[in-house]
This record gives sequence, C-alpha cells and structure tokens, in this order.
Amino acid sequence: MTKYQKILLSTVTAIFIWSAINPHDYFTWFLEVVPAIIGFILLAATYKKFRFSNVTYTLIALHAVILMVGGHSTYAEVPLFNWLRDIGIFERNNYDKIGHLAQGFIPAIVAREILLRTSPLKPGKWLNFIVVSITGLITALYEIIEWLVAVAIGSAGDAFLGTQGYIWDTQSDMALCLLGAILALVLLTKFHNKQLQKIGVLPQ
Repeated sequence: MTKYQKILLSTVTAIFIWSAINPHDYFTWFLEVVPAIIGFILLAATYKKFRFSNVTYTLIALHAVILMVGGHSTYAEVPLFNWLRDIGIFERNNYDKIGHLAQGFIPAIVAREILLRTSPLKPGKWLNFIVVSITGLITALYEIIEWLVAVAIGSAGDAFLGTQGYIWDTQSDMALCLLGAILALVLLTKFHNKQLQKIGVLPQ
C-alpha cells in the first residue's frame, strides 16, 4: 500500500469511528454506512489483484465520508445543511441531494476504470454510454432497496428514506445521479486518462 493510500485509509477510518459515536440512531447509521463497509471489504479482498488509480481511490474515500456523515446525523439532519435551510438558502435539508449527486459522479469513474482495464472498450462514446447506464442501474437499485426497507420496517425507516415530505424525492435523486455521472465524464475524463497512462492502462 502506498503512503497516499495509507493516508486515505487512515482518514476514512477516523471518520468512520467518529460517525459511530452517538449517531442519531444506530439502525439508520448502519443502513447508511453499510455500502461503505461492503466497499471496503471488496477493495481489501481484491487489492493484490486489482489496484485502482489514486484519483479513483480518492473519490471512493470521499463517497465513504459522505455516507458516514449522513449516517451519523441522518441525511435529513446534517447540521450544516440544516443551517443553510434555516437561513433560507434551501427549503429543506438538501444533504441527501449531495449524496445522490456523488452516487452518480463517483461510481462513474469507478466503472470507467474497471471497464477500461477489464474489457475491450476504449475511451469514447460507447464507453461513456455504458458508464452512465451502469450508474443509472446503481441508483435505481438503491431506490428499490430504500423502498423495500421502508415497506419492511414501516415508520422506523423514515430517517433512512429522508424524503422530508417531498413527493418527487425518488425522481430527483435519480436525476441527480444521472447528472453526477455526466459531470464526472465531462470534468474528469482527461485527468483520469492521464492517471491511467501513468499505471500503463492507456498508451501515452
């Protein structure tokens, strides 16, 4: 493991520990952070055979932090976004929208790197289309999981859903995920390509 990767891991571990100390409630905390836990297990299990570029590891760490902050306070009660709501910038606590934007932005780069390293696909339109489709599938599955949890546990799942009475919450979440994936491809493709060139995935 490189020094940079150790710094990322240490930072995420510290935030994970913080998030687990007196969260809003432990059931919601677990539901929110379990994707990060699963992600860590997968990354650790595959590290010797498949190591991502630093930009991808950085984005994964950022996504984990977003999940842990949301898990600690619940997405509807993150203090900074409560404050932004209270001073009139937002009508509701919009931290969950940051989470869903990241749910498109970060998996897009993860999927892009996996496809470039394990398939015949090359940078271009078809790769971009498939990456956006994968992120759309991810967010659709997540919304289905939220629905199933809500049906299974009733009002106890309200904090996990975090709709805050907004009837179009699911649709707006999916739209933000789509926007996040497109933004990732527009903003990071060139930089990501350079990172992949450094590790020999793409030609110089």
